[in-house]
Amino acid sequence: HIHREHQLGLKEARKIAFSWAEKAEEKFDMECVYEEGDTEDTLTFTRSGVKGTLLVDAKQFEMKAQLGFLFGAFKDRIESEIGEQLDALLNGKPAKAAGKKAADGEEPKKEKASAKAAPKGAAKTAAKPKKA
Repeated sequence: HIHREHQLGLKEARKIAFSWAEKAEEKFDMECVYEEGDTEDTLTFTRSGVKGTLLVDAKQFEMKAQLGFLFGAFKDRIESEIGEQLDALLNGKPAKAAGKKAADGEEPKKEKASAKAAPKGAAKTAAKPKKA
């Protein structure tokens, strides 16, 4: 469990969370889905042995993750590294993934959402499901 308060407002907090998602995809091979809400956003991240959420609002970040058996032994180390990455983004250190373009060369689009997985390396927001 990681909790960080901030005074950025939702718009800026959203940028930080989006940057974190891109880094998580690159560094930890996570699959991230970002869903924007009116007052709170939810970033869901998964990979083999790990699943969790990052709740983002105008005043705080709250991350909860469940680690599988193999990752459980590294819980403290994983939590520490994730906390350090989030702190670096909050403290304005350059985020290498920030402003990165998606694989198709276009900036990721943000949409109001229900769950659809983003392609690896794109950290796109969840798109509305297409009707068949």
